Amino acid sequence: MMRQILSLLCLVSLACSKHVAWRPDGTEYSARTMERVWRVLGEFPVIDGHNDFPMAIRDLFHNDIDAVNFDHDLTQEAPWNDFYMNHCDLPRMREGQMGGQFWSAYISCEAQFSDAVQLFMEQVDIIKQLVAKYPNDLKWAVSSDDIEAAISEGRIASMIGVESGHAIGSSLAILRSLYELGVRYMTLTHSCNTPWADAAQVESGDFPVRADGITQFGQKVIHEMNRLGMLVDLAHVSSDVMRQVINTTLAPVIFSHSGARSVCSNVRNVPDDVLQRMPEVGGLVMVNFFTCYLSDDCRERDVTVLDVVKHINHIRKVAGVDYIGIGGDYNGVPWTPVGLEDVSKYPSVFAALIEDQEYEWTDEELGKVANKNLIRVLREVEGVRDRLAAEGLRADNTWVPQGDLGEDTGCMSEVEQA
Repeated sequence: MMRQILSLLCLVSLACSKHVAWRPDGTEYSARTMERVWRVLGEFPVIDGHNDFPMAIRDLFHNDIDAVNFDHDLTQEAPWNDFYMNHCDLPRMREGQMGGQFWSAYISCEAQFSDAVQLFMEQVDIIKQLVAKYPNDLKWAVSSDDIEAAISEGRIASMIGVESGHAIGSSLAILRSLYELGVRYMTLTHSCNTPWADAAQVESGDFPVRADGITQFGQKVIHEMNRLGMLVDLAHVSSDVMRQVINTTLAPVIFSHSGARSVCSNVRNVPDDVLQRMPEVGGLVMVNFFTCYLSDDCRERDVTVLDVVKHINHIRKVAGVDYIGIGGDYNGVPWTPVGLEDVSKYPSVFAALIEDQEYEWTDEELGKVANKNLIRVLREVEGVRDRLAAEGLRADNTWVPQGDLGEDTGCMSEVEQA
């Protein structure tokens, strides 16, 4: 095993030596800096919390996996070379020193109260087909042990995160079914409220509050996710939901692709009082690369990798180094920072951290941001699952109350009466 690891590190070093990383001002990072980056990422390759490539497969090819040449340079291949969110392919993932990816199963809010469950299932299916098509590069992973095994084999661990609670149709049985299909996190909302949880946009006034945070049924969703061993993802929810979930959960939570609200005031980011509770709950904030989640003046200047560093450093200051990860949101955002144009650029984040003056980052701390924190959090969630199973906790078969659904029952044949 050690020989395999050393061989892998040697291959990584050789591959990386062919690529140059650039500072936002156009100068090269120093050789000393990059030697550290390759060393750290050779041992702790990046695990990213959120990538929307499966959405592009749906939008461009109607989920025809045979039409997707993921092992090609898609910057040179139609229709990708004209696609405004062309951020990812296998060559660029390798160049970016990736060891794992949570692929997003996402369907827009228009499907809520209609055919959302079916469409989300289709996205879970296409992710599994993508992973199966490239077995030499991608490895299906449903546990922390699977992730570590993939890294030891030189493959990219591939997990599924479902982006928005409307995927379950307010059904705990569907939640369990998604877990059985391999889903390992669920974002509680997207850009719409669910009947049992409020989205971030209630704070910006885009639409009214529905659940005043989470309802009692929303608490049951959290506890069933804890029982299953599924990560609770608080990206996209209102700050009241963040606080109430932290008060409710039995296991660590994550923000799969969010930033620090004190650095950028967008409601998609995490307030300081919530960051302060990350050590209490064992949580993880995986920093998003969308320019307008990084800086309030994103339309007036070039946002760069240094803005990502500001978010990482702020989360470190408020929560601590054990509660930071990377969640680039590639293939899901129209604009990315200068220096972080696609998944090949992750090394630039670590180079910028090394050269930043606010903290003197050790290799161990950089490794935590790259993947160790995420693996630790998932393992802790699995530990809660195992403890609850040993205590005999069984599946919750509660139906969502009609009071939560309100008038959104037109496509339902059975509704629990209040």
